[in-house]
Amino acid sequence: MIKKLKRNVPVLGLVFTTASALLSLLFSTVGYLDSTTYARMQPYLFDCGVDNMGVLVCAALFFGCMKQEGDGGRTFRALIDMVSACFFVNLLMYFVIGVPELRIATLICILLSKLIDLVMILFFYRYVKLTLNLQGKLTTWADKGIPILMGLEILVILSNIFFPVTFQIDANGMYQPAGASWAEDIYLIVASLVTTILVIRSDSPRNQKAAALTFVFLPLVNYALVMGTFGNASQYGMVLMSLIIMYCIIFNDKSTKLASTETELNMATQIQASMLPSIFPAFPTRDEFDLYAKMDPAKEVGGDFYDFFMIDNDHLGVVIADVSGKGVPAALFMMISKTIVQNYATLGISPAETLTKANEALCAQNKMDMFVTVWVGVLELSTGKMTCSSAGHEYPVIYRKESGKFELLKDKHGLVLGVMEGIRYREYELQLGKDDKIFVYTDGVPEATNASGELFGFDRTVEALNIDAQANPKEILRIVRESVDAFVGEAEQFDDLTMVCVEYRGA
Repeated sequence: MIKKLKRNVPVLGLVFTTASALLSLLFSTVGYLDSTTYARMQPYLFDCGVDNMGVLVCAALFFGCMKQEGDGGRTFRALIDMVSACFFVNLLMYFVIGVPELRIATLICILLSKLIDLVMILFFYRYVKLTLNLQGKLTTWADKGIPILMGLEILVILSNIFFPVTFQIDANGMYQPAGASWAEDIYLIVASLVTTILVIRSDSPRNQKAAALTFVFLPLVNYALVMGTFGNASQYGMVLMSLIIMYCIIFNDKSTKLASTETELNMATQIQASMLPSIFPAFPTRDEFDLYAKMDPAKEVGGDFYDFFMIDNDHLGVVIADVSGKGVPAALFMMISKTIVQNYATLGISPAETLTKANEALCAQNKMDMFVTVWVGVLELSTGKMTCSSAGHEYPVIYRKESGKFELLKDKHGLVLGVMEGIRYREYELQLGKDDKIFVYTDGVPEATNASGELFGFDRTVEALNIDAQANPKEILRIVRESVDAFVGEAEQFDDLTMVCVEYRGA
């Protein structure tokens, strides 16, 4: 439920800004149609126009940044929501201010406007911190101090409900500052000053720092020029202009860098995919076996790999492996591991000897302290004998035509490759009969997790294989993948998911 709500937050924000815009237009239209209300609101017509335009631009700006990812994007959207709320509440205030019978409504509007201001400043600080990567002791103090100061300011503002501390609503329904009105400016001054210092001291590009500081300086310049003549609306108009500047500069720069990174990742994905056999049927002239393999990385690039190759005219080699970690580091280690394992496996030595030599090579070059689980099998096509060895990999699943079903084979594991030199690996033999199959996979299958945190597990894996155990390898992989997807539902794929299935058809 919580994950679903998080995914819908941008949509809810867009609904809020759009509704604010439509309601603002509706209230203005109704107010202008009534001659008495229109006459009373004449001093505020400029403010109403700015408010109406402001909420419309907020809705458009929010829609434009809906696809921005990361904490910075989410905070920026929250900032737009706050500005939109300010415009909307101010517009409502102009309809009730100066009406004695609506003193309570005026008080509520002013309280809301001031409270939204406080939250808006906090979101601005957090947005700047995330996008400009603010660091240091002052940032640590600001992380703790600004929310505490905001809490105290909230208490000061809410105290006006009971007695006038910073403002009051007089008998005519008009706003009047009180003796301690200066207390409302402490939070604004401190938060703005600290944020300004942090922005100037950051290592971000000058244009991004300048864009961020417009949020502080544009309202000050506006206030100095008009001396508060047009009320609050023009101040928020300057804040909105600052948001647009930040969107155009900061998000533009980051989007350009992100696009470049995505291009490089796409190229890495293509390079990695080209290293894995992907043409099926792989050996169309060989009738002794059929096989199919597939890898779905959790990110753009993954750490899993598979391989199959003819060692000689009578021996088929099959490899599947899973590198620790995910992403680019795992992909690089995967490429090294695949090359080393394949080089030794194609020499015609036993699977155990292949893993032993590969382990020595990886330990000698492993400065990142990564490791890889590997399963190697060599199928003798003339007899159906399969010699296998496992370096900490998942248990294979065997289909016997006699029993008509897949069963988990708990084979003997050796230590994973790349962590300790001098390891000697052992091997075991399987005798495959006509139409028998072997299914090997990485932990992305049994450890696929649904929204409730439940694992797919080995039992469900075997059950999925037995849905149509007599199907060909390609169909079996499709069924397993569909079963995993149905179980996981809308939950995000956490790990690379790789599967290989080999069917022995006889000599």
